[in-house]
Amino acid sequence: MQKIIEIKNATVYRGQTCVFENFSLDLTEGQNTVILGPNGAGKSTLLKLLSRDLYPVAQAESYVRLYGQERWDVWELRSRFGLVSHDLQQQYVGNARGLNIILSGFYSSIDIAWHHSFSDDDTARARKVLDTLGISALQEKTYATMSTGEQRRFLLGRALINDPETLVLDEPTSGLDLQACFQYIETIRHLMQAGKTVALVTHHIHEIPPEVSRVVLLKQGKVIADGEKKEILTSPRLSALFETPVELVQTNGFYQALPGATPPSVPPNRGDVGG
Repeated sequence: MQKIIEIKNATVYRGQTCVFENFSLDLTEGQNTVILGPNGAGKSTLLKLLSRDLYPVAQAESYVRLYGQERWDVWELRSRFGLVSHDLQQQYVGNARGLNIILSGFYSSIDIAWHHSFSDDDTARARKVLDTLGISALQEKTYATMSTGEQRRFLLGRALINDPETLVLDEPTSGLDLQACFQYIETIRHLMQAGKTVALVTHHIHEIPPEVSRVVLLKQGKVIADGEKKEILTSPRLSALFETPVELVQTNGFYQALPGATPPSVPPNRGDVGG
């Protein structure tokens, strides 16, 4: 199978801080993957590396490739790779209307501008995306007046307008209530079942759908485990990853993390207490 993402020996700085040192990771077409890690693991840096907001230090035998190429024509890349990040949700402008949010995906822009042009086919395609995501009734609503879940659906539609082969989603259900969370996960499942390759970058265990087969554990800028879900997604591994006792439970192909048993506290020996 073709490699979608290849990162090899990447050293990446954010300001003066080295987040990745000789970091390597690859994602394969057709293999739905979750990259799981606590805050500070390097997840946001990884996303910025993929979106070309950050670049690795130039050195021999170090590269970041998408679909085997280090340099891309951006128009061609949009049809193959879609990324929906938390940063994009925060940066998007409040007065953008729903339909225009979807259309802005053609230009990878924030809202649409006067010089952007769209054919009847483009508009029809955008309306089809609205229908697919169940948000047609919201197409005149402004971004600022949407709920968090509605914003997420429109930004997903913005990525889907180019019919990309691969989607990378950043903590897709963060901040959503249960109904919106379940709806969004179901949408992601449908995309996977339709043949899209999806990578989730998150610290939320409940976001991992049954269709995900590979789990990568990321901690302090390093991959500490990588493999099949049943082997990697275990209570001991997650306890080590998050540095707290975790009890993992599973139902209907989904996982949830519960507080694990902690050793009882031991009272001080009275003989050791001065007085």
